[in-house]
Amino acid sequence: MIDDSTVHHVARLARLRLAPDEEHVMGEELSGILEHIDVIRGMDVEGVPPTTHVIALENVLRPDEPRPGLSRDDALREARHVVDDGFGVPRMD
Repeated sequence: MIDDSTVHHVARLARLRLAPDEEHVMGEELSGILEHIDVIRGMDVEGVPPTTHVIALENVLRPDEPRPGLSRDDALREARHVVDDGFGVPRMD
């Protein structure tokens, strides 16, 4: 079990203001987390490759394939100012 001074120190580092009863609960939760980490440390992971996700991810986006876009005339149709076949914008000084 983590002592109250450690809980207070961690809360101060995290810039949390905890009431005394919250410090007690936080101490129990932090102790539980550390116990779980000890269980994980005890596991044999020899030969298990590092992973970023526990399940395989699939790309849910459409394939990135070129396709026709707007013509220059269509793109510039609503432009306030057209300069050299492009959008004209005020100069920034």
